[in-house]
Amino acid sequence: MFRPGRARRTTSGAALAVAAVAVPLLSACTGPLSTLDAAGSGAQRIAGLFIVMATVATAVWLFVAGAAVYAARKTPQDNGVRAGHKLIVFGGILLPLLLLGALSYSGLRQANELLEPGDGLVISVTGERWWWRVRYAAPSAPAVVSANEIRMPLGERVEFRLASTDVIHSFWIPSLGGKTDMIPGRLNRLVLEATREGRFRGACAEFCGLSHALMEFDVVVMSPGGFREWLEHQASDARAPSDRVATRGQQLFMQNGCGACHRIGGTSAEGRIGPDLTHVGGRHSIAAGTLPVEPDAIAAWISHPSAVKPGALMPPFSMLGADDLRAIGAYLEGLE
Repeated sequence: MFRPGRARRTTSGAALAVAAVAVPLLSACTGPLSTLDAAGSGAQRIAGLFIVMATVATAVWLFVAGAAVYAARKTPQDNGVRAGHKLIVFGGILLPLLLLGALSYSGLRQANELLEPGDGLVISVTGERWWWRVRYAAPSAPAVVSANEIRMPLGERVEFRLASTDVIHSFWIPSLGGKTDMIPGRLNRLVLEATREGRFRGACAEFCGLSHALMEFDVVVMSPGGFREWLEHQASDARAPSDRVATRGQQLFMQNGCGACHRIGGTSAEGRIGPDLTHVGGRHSIAAGTLPVEPDAIAAWISHPSAVKPGALMPPFSMLGADDLRAIGAYLEGLE
């Protein structure tokens, strides 16, 4: 027997179930690693292509579901052999060929547009275990070396040259554009144009070892004028420490051989193995997006790098006391 009250409760339960699934899905459309919260021309094209593909997929699903319902209501005697052949030819061959061909053409055409020449600024990014080496080359400006953070001007097409020194990595800034693999012995290109100022997040999108999940970086989109000023400042030497603790930290940094792996402009530290630390205090994080730029966090990283990032190639300096480690952290934090 049909019971209206029970039907209403069933409908309400279904609606709540749909809402419970839809709310988390919709909330995932925003955030620092969202592909649908587009802040770049490339990401906008990719998001548009996704919407088209999702719409086509939904239409195909509805067609197939409708055909299944129709077939379930019919008997073999209702349709002849000729009708079955037409359904196979048109629904199973021609329609998929047209849809897949149109989607493939659209995707390939947009991929070519994402590789059009940039406006002059070239940012070379090299993936290493497990951090990012970054080099800026702009017209009429000195080359700048940095690490684990990328800054780019608003509204300019920037060419990224991507490489790797060890294993396959994948460079991805979801809010700005698509991902591109970084393959040892090969140089790949990607052109991105930011359409909104702000701070975004990038990540390695290819499993590369123990600390793959801890290999991220910040992306700061600035006004063109602000970016030029920042680039000029990055080309300058590090400023001298201004207080007693930071001065002691600089002495400890040099005495303990840190300069063999790291460079700090204007000092005797000229290492090229690890990240350039000339202006590390002006970045938003250290250890490839793992820790904030604070003395305690820097001290923890120097003392036991592999405890923070498993497999890190930096040797531990646990033989240093807590005060010495904090002094080095204070020195590096002041390198803005």
